[in-house]
Amino acid sequence: MTPITTTVAAATVTTLFLLLTTTVTATTTTLSTDISALKAIKSSINPTTIPSYSCLASWNFTSDPCSNPHITHFLCGLSCSNNRVTQLTFDRPGYSGTLSPLVSQLTQLITLDLSDNKLSGPIPTSLFSLPNLITLDLRNNLFSGTIPPVISNLKSIETLDISHNSISGSLPDTSNSLTLTRLDLSFNKFTGPIPKVAKNLMELAFKSNFLSGGVLKTSFSELTRLEVVEVSDNSLTGTIPGWFFLLPALQQVNLANNGFTGIEILKPIESDLVAVDVGYNKLVGYLSGNFTAYPMLSSLSLRYNKLQGPIPEEYTRTTTLRRLFLDGNYLNGMPPKEFFSGKSSVTGSLGDNCLKSCPTSSQLCLKSQKSSSICRQAYGGKVRQKL
Repeated sequence: MTPITTTVAAATVTTLFLLLTTTVTATTTTLSTDISALKAIKSSINPTTIPSYSCLASWNFTSDPCSNPHITHFLCGLSCSNNRVTQLTFDRPGYSGTLSPLVSQLTQLITLDLSDNKLSGPIPTSLFSLPNLITLDLRNNLFSGTIPPVISNLKSIETLDISHNSISGSLPDTSNSLTLTRLDLSFNKFTGPIPKVAKNLMELAFKSNFLSGGVLKTSFSELTRLEVVEVSDNSLTGTIPGWFFLLPALQQVNLANNGFTGIEILKPIESDLVAVDVGYNKLVGYLSGNFTAYPMLSSLSLRYNKLQGPIPEEYTRTTTLRRLFLDGNYLNGMPPKEFFSGKSSVTGSLGDNCLKSCPTSSQLCLKSQKSSSICRQAYGGKVRQKL
């Protein structure tokens, strides 16, 4: 063999070695602790609920999770950056089982979305140690147990949605979070008062739990970015304070289906408030005209409370109000004729009150007014209105 031939052969062997080394390296990229976490997560899912077309069915650990291209294995359900798993997003075939505590080994995880499945058992405490988690979405599963105080360890969390589960105990304390902007714990079994929450929240939803107590300044006063409050279908009581509606960024409020007995409405200097629903409470007293001072208010529901007295004329002068629901109270006197002039754009209902001569031809007057005897009883038997 000539020296040239020997040199070529050696170069060929070196090239093949480099190719093999590169191939091996390319197919073993994921950090071993991430792989063990993924294996534990899959093994915690009932295999009979993993259909052949699902993401988890493609998690075959004969290939590397983070290697590319994904031709037959790890077709979906996770994303990687370099050699680390950064996103777990389950599809929704109805996986049942539990969430493995080893999820905490995925320390570069940014998004965890397991929503719309049938996962059960407690949420692992170790989950709340993930330092880079920005989005946690566990909504519409069967998780139970409580949320431990270590939830405050989620230093990067921005969106936290654990709605539509069976979580009980007290609402978690998120007041130390500087990043949390959206919090939804609706449709669970939480009890107790509304705690102080993250001051940078923009959306807060605690709908359909068993919360008690009132709307406290200590819980809401620092929420200068809060736009949406959804706390309907609970057992909250007391007076809804006037300062609450003056929160500087507030746009939508739903406090319906609670036990509030009073409401204070202060006139704003400026406000972005668009929609308010405090229907189906126990509000007493007279209907305030101050709501009409909110320059952007377009929808107001005070239906099925115990409000009395006439409908203030201010409600016919506002140019923004489009939906007005005052039905199911004990409002009396003549409804403002401007509602029925053909020029008003207000829809809704004034029915089931004690109003006189509410035109039956108008949709606003459906359903019919209460009987005279019921209205007289509501006013202590005194004929203070013309029925």
